[in-house]
Amino acid sequence: MLITSIAGKVFIVTGGYAGVGFELTKILYSKNGTVYVAGRSSDKGAKAISDIKSEVPKSTGRLEFLQIDLADLTTIKPAAKRFMAEEDNLHVLVHNAGVMTPPSGSVTTQGYELQMGTNCLGPFLLTQCLFPLLQKTASTSPAGSVRVTWAASSAVDVTSPKGGVVIYNSSTGEPKSKQSQFANYGQSKVGNLFLAHEFARRHSFQDSKIIANSWNPGNLKTELQRHTPAIGRVILNSMLFHARFGAYTELWAGWSEDAGKAENNGRFIWPWGRFGGFRKDIQESLENGTSSKFWDWCESVTTPYLNESAA
Repeated sequence: MLITSIAGKVFIVTGGYAGVGFELTKILYSKNGTVYVAGRSSDKGAKAISDIKSEVPKSTGRLEFLQIDLADLTTIKPAAKRFMAEEDNLHVLVHNAGVMTPPSGSVTTQGYELQMGTNCLGPFLLTQCLFPLLQKTASTSPAGSVRVTWAASSAVDVTSPKGGVVIYNSSTGEPKSKQSQFANYGQSKVGNLFLAHEFARRHSFQDSKIIANSWNPGNLKTELQRHTPAIGRVILNSMLFHARFGAYTELWAGWSEDAGKAENNGRFIWPWGRFGGFRKDIQESLENGTSSKFWDWCESVTTPYLNESAA
């Protein structure tokens, strides 16, 4: 897709200093956008920003690092407050960062399964913290141009359990985590699909003018494979595309005209920018209330961190 100048527009790309996030940040900066590169490592953030500025010397945009650890819920509201102290608008929030198949038993700071915590709970809380600013921006922007986009994966269809997310506790909506790491990963990616769907349902486009969607960026060579055994990485790399192709998928989700239409709110996007579907059992979970229970669980876990005082 062709993207024109986005000077004056402000974006957050989580994990924007590596892989797909780096490539997306570079594209947005090349079109004169202001991009906040959000992540844990200030060193990686500084290097990525320096590298992008060297590669795109004529940009009139701006790159900033935003310190945040999606695996530690106590870091998220402070990060959002720092951002809102600097910016009056947020046009697109890209939930790009994630973790895939870490060692079994890996957990977040708060003790949640690491993939579910990093890929779903952290991004959910960040969205909740920034929602008032997204609403404010949408009120003075073209309808559908303010968006929240969520990283899903081909694992939605390939490795997720039946139903996409297995609800362990029906009264709280808590998902089951004692599965294989591949199943846990797939479940977390379906979780993001659920969150995009529920965001669109609960914040109607008619009222909010905000678009939400989720996407499979494609099968890519990125840092996500860092926990894969060496022989597995060799095999995978022969079948994977460069990370920039994933950036094209994310760009379409966040900036294409088609993805900004009201009738496409909450939809799932395939590589390298087209609407697509997913397994029938996952569609049934959108219709039978499983996705709603998952949202409610994310909300119950993160609300204490949304309401607590943050420095």
